[in-house]
Amino acid sequence: MQTTTSIQPMGTFDDPRYAKLALESAGTYQSAEPFPHIAFPDFLPASLAQAVADAFPGPNSIEWIIRDNEHNLKRYQHDETMMPPLLRAMLREFNSRQFVLFLEALTGIDNLIPDPYFIGGGIHLSQPGDFLKVHADFNWHHKLHAHRRVNVLFYPNPGWQDAWGGALELWDKEMKSAQKRYFPRFNQLLVFNTDEHSNHGHPHALSCPPGQVRRTLNLYYYTTKTTEEVASPHFTLYKTEASPFATQLGTDYRKTAERG
Repeated sequence: MQTTTSIQPMGTFDDPRYAKLALESAGTYQSAEPFPHIAFPDFLPASLAQAVADAFPGPNSIEWIIRDNEHNLKRYQHDETMMPPLLRAMLREFNSRQFVLFLEALTGIDNLIPDPYFIGGGIHLSQPGDFLKVHADFNWHHKLHAHRRVNVLFYPNPGWQDAWGGALELWDKEMKSAQKRYFPRFNQLLVFNTDEHSNHGHPHALSCPPGQVRRTLNLYYYTTKTTEEVASPHFTLYKTEASPFATQLGTDYRKTAERG
């Protein structure tokens, strides 16, 4: 039997099945309402997903950042030096080139940049009574000087029951009602575009039993330009051809789907 310490995430997304999954799901993702999104069940190999759950720290196991106000009640930590090694390795794998290429193929958004600082992301933990009101995320990374474009949430919650609540709700632009709900079920990955109208949250207090917690790995991805931006005045800009190397990265990644 493999132990948590013997399971390593490195190379997880080299598997061609992920490229195939991204290409097959791109249309569904990009046309989804109320904004582009998708949920993937059984996303990681089962043994790795269980290892992530086993390694996830409890409420008193590490030094957490605690949010306690009218908008949210939860714990999180974005400083990877505070995390168990397996979770550090898993977060880095979600920031890897192969996973970024997976996201670009899925979302249709090129030139995504992962966040090595995990600002606002990292690992999140909610206990009975905790909540996160519906909101649109911050959109600017002051260290990267980049625009936030995509959110990725991974749920390592074995045995989660829908009756406990904790569903992430996706609301319409007008904030009239939740259009979709996704419970934080074990080994599920949720991906969605983020902008001024990607309203989401789990606004109802968790009703899970004492000792049960809602675990999440949160990762955010950025671009340095968006199509909505208006350029500042400037003189003539002489252009260079697109880098063949950069273009070929996406082409080569899509071809790996044929081996899946």
